[in-house]
Amino acid sequence: MTLVLLPGLACDADMWREQLRALARWNPIVTDVHTRYGSIEEMGAALLARHHGPLVLCGASLGGIVAMEVVRQAPHRIRGLALLGTTARPEDGASGAARDKAIALFEHGDAASLIAPNAAAAFHAVDGALLKRYLDAVLHAGAKQLARQNRAVLARRDARLHLPSVRCPTLVVCGEDDQLTPPVLSREIAGLVPGAQLVLVPRCGHMLTMEQPAAVNAALSGWLEKI
Repeated sequence: MTLVLLPGLACDADMWREQLRALARWNPIVTDVHTRYGSIEEMGAALLARHHGPLVLCGASLGGIVAMEVVRQAPHRIRGLALLGTTARPEDGASGAARDKAIALFEHGDAASLIAPNAAAAFHAVDGALLKRYLDAVLHAGAKQLARQNRAVLARRDARLHLPSVRCPTLVVCGEDDQLTPPVLSREIAGLVPGAQLVLVPRCGHMLTMEQPAAVNAALSGWLEKI
C-alpha cells in the first residue's frame, strides 16, 4: 500500500512537514498532481496512473476534493481515506462569484493583493511565523497556479453523490474554527460515508496540519493503525 498526501490549493509538501515526520513508518509521499493538471478529474486520473497498487489517501482542502474524485474513479484501489478541512459540495453561486473575481486577478498576475490580506482567515489564531510559512508557500506557487487550481475547484462535481458507496476506513478531520470549510461540511461528509470517523480539532482553523499538528498526527496515526 502507498500512503499519498494530497496538499491544499497552492500548497506543497511543506504543509505536511510535521505529518511526514510523525507518519514516517508508513512511508508517505506527497503528490503534486494539483499543480500539473487543469481539472479535478484529470488530477485524480493522473494520481492513479502515477501510483500503482492499493492506495491510502489523505487529502486536505483541495487535496480532499481530489481524493474523493480518486475514490470515485477507482474505489477498488483505495484502502483508506482521510479528508481534512474539505467539502464534498459543488461550488454554489455566491462562492463561485467570489472565486471568479479572484481568478480574474490571478490571471492578471496579481496574487499578493488578494492573498496577503486574507491569509489570516486560514488560521484560528494569528501566529506570525506560521502565517509567513503559509504565505510564502502560496505566493511561491504564483498567480498562474492560483488561477488554474481555482478554476478546477470552481468546476468540481458534487462528490456527495458517490460518498455513500465508499467502503474503506474513512477519517474526516476539521478545525472547529475553520472559516473556509466550516465543520458543517465535514459533518456532512462523515454522515454520508458509512462508518466514517469525525474528529473536530479545538482552537484550529483551516490549515490544521500546520496549526494543530499534534492533534492531526494523533488522529491520522490512529486511523492508519486500523488499515
